[in-house]
Amino acid sequence: MINKKLAIVLPVLLMVFLVSCEKKYQSPGQYENDLFADERQEGKAYIMNEDECFEGSELVIASSDVKLADSSKGRGKPFFIYKVRSGKVLKTVRDSTIEYPVQFLSPYRLKLKSDSMYVYLKNLEGYRLIAKDRNLKYQWLKSAPVYAVKKK
Repeated sequence: MINKKLAIVLPVLLMVFLVSCEKKYQSPGQYENDLFADERQEGKAYIMNEDECFEGSELVIASSDVKLADSSKGRGKPFFIYKVRSGKVLKTVRDSTIEYPVQFLSPYRLKLKSDSMYVYLKNLEGYRLIAKDRNLKYQWLKSAPVYAVKKK
């Protein structure tokens, strides 16, 4: 009789003990340390200030005559082509004189100012077919917002 009770109770106790000692699987992602947590801001793009934009640009123009000339949305990455009809060259690295109108490409739509603004440009990288077809040499400086010219 004791053997029958022991044969029933012992497996039940063993099952209870094994279930209570079950270890939950923890993925390695829970053990990761984010070394750049203080530097990373999710969802926020870095925006350059005016001095950084000026230093990072190869061509800077102050102009009040900037218009959207063309845009492409559809296949591939969208892009926007802007035309500067006139302006004052504040910095140039490659060309000593600039012939207007100057066209440049931007991967995103710019919030153009109605008054005078700074145009921060660098040499065009990629977009070979578009550059050849539209005679483009410059693109908008990445991370540069549109800054209005301050009146002195």
